[in-house]
Amino acid sequence: MPLFPASPADLPAVADLVNSAYRGETSRQGWTTEADYLDGQRTNPQTLARDLAAQKDAVLLTLRDEADGPLLGCVWLEPAEAGVWYLGMLTVRPNLQDRRLGRTMLDAAEAYVRERGGQRVRMTVVHIRDTLIAWYERRGYVATGERRPFPYEDRRFGEPRRDDLEFIVMEKALPVTASPTP
Repeated sequence: MPLFPASPADLPAVADLVNSAYRGETSRQGWTTEADYLDGQRTNPQTLARDLAAQKDAVLLTLRDEADGPLLGCVWLEPAEAGVWYLGMLTVRPNLQDRRLGRTMLDAAEAYVRERGGQRVRMTVVHIRDTLIAWYERRGYVATGERRPFPYEDRRFGEPRRDDLEFIVMEKALPVTASPTP
């Protein structure tokens, strides 16, 4: 399944998808919920549009069975520094999380980064998300040892229900693909 860049018209559906997967009752259909420790929205169309405009080389990719089909998932990618890309908001519809779509999207996102010269992918994960951290570890991501504070003062990230949240940083070195020989 190919990933397609989100258009401005896609942003409301992307925001709905992300919010349904991370927060609220529908998120409990899947295993990626943050509803036990964060309330509120995860994002909205205006924030997505603003973030895309602010990060010139960032891309929000959508997963669909076909270009005009229903939204199944999404992932945010942006160059962070030379050779390193940040991956965030990897999301699959909660009722489809047993179809291996997350793996498909992660593989496609990594290929997208490699095609643009990226050598590593970096992400942040809330430290208490043991199941999610283990999932990424099974796909080659490792904790760097770096921790970042949770932005309690920025309600764009939700309304924390705990006072001990922080992010761990995980990275994966991407395998170098061989160039075709002439």
